[in-house]
Order: sequence, then C-alpha cells, then structure tokens
Amino acid sequence: MNSTNGMTLFMYFSSPNPKTMNTYLEVIARSVIVYVFIILALRLFGKKELSQISIIDLVFILLISNSVQNAMIGDNSSLTGGLTAAASLFLTNFLLKNVVYRSKSFSKMIQGVPVLLIHQGAVLKNNLEHEKISMEELETAIREHGVSNIDQVDMAVLELDGSISILTDNYSRKSVRKRRAHKSITK
Repeated sequence: MNSTNGMTLFMYFSSPNPKTMNTYLEVIARSVIVYVFIILALRLFGKKELSQISIIDLVFILLISNSVQNAMIGDNSSLTGGLTAAASLFLTNFLLKNVVYRSKSFSKMIQGVPVLLIHQGAVLKNNLEHEKISMEELETAIREHGVSNIDQVDMAVLELDGSISILTDNYSRKSVRKRRAHKSITK
C-alpha cells in the first residue's frame, strides 16, 4: 500500500460523514438486536450440546444465519459493514457473558437451571418430557456412566451444558459424561 492510499484510508476513518456514521450505527444496532433474538430463540430449544445437533438442527442453524445476515447489515455489504457487524457481535457476546457471570437471575433466564431426571432410582418423567429426553436416551446415558440399572442411580441431573451427571452408591460416586448424539442407522 503506498502512502497516498494509506492517507486516504486514514482520512476516511478520521472524518467520516454523518450519513456513513449513521449507516454503521444502524449495522451495530441491527446486529445487537439479531444477536439477542437468536440467543432467546435458541434458549427455547433446550440444553443440547453442539455434538448432539441433528442434521435438521444443523440445516436450521445454517438457514437462520443466512436469513439474518441481511437483517444485520442492511444495504451495507461493504467489508467495513461486515467488520462492524462482527465487532458488534463480539462485543455483545463479551458483555452478555459478563452479565451472565455476575447475575444469577439473568443466568437462569438465559441458560436455565440443572434439571433432576432421576431421584433415588425413580425416573421423573415430567422432567424427561420437558427436556425432550427419551427413556432410551436416559438408559443409554446411565450405561455410559457404568451403571447397569436405573434402580442403582441415586440422582441423575441434566446439567446446563447438556451433560448428564450421575450419582450412585449413596451419593458417594459421581460420574459426568457428555451426552452423545444418538444416531440410528437404517438400511
């Protein structure tokens, strides 16, 4: 880059016109609104981990990201517009993580709470239904923890990150493993 191009770039960023500034402020506002909307919408899906996303969920996320792109940048498809949207998303994510860390009530609202699935060998079917976990999936998770029978489980908890914690042997043995994506193969 020669000094003339560098000077032009410097002058552009040091004294942008009001219309350009409004365009970038609009990109920032749109990006933040879309980010908050997507966080709240995904919160409704439950506590699935990324490794558990089905092909349907993956396609859905890809289509959502494509459909909201224009909502974030509007008519400004320039490199600077894209970088402005990305920077505002990073900043919003940083701020949201800090608020979640500092506020228990906000954390509960955004991330939810751990959910008890089994208590003293009894399956809490309402909680399974609410979290969209099948009995087969729960039994598989228990076996993955090295426990052969539901009756042996003192407590099973669906954690915030989607993992299932299992306590056995009078609550003295704890095992935590990530829930696996369960795939069925048909011929």
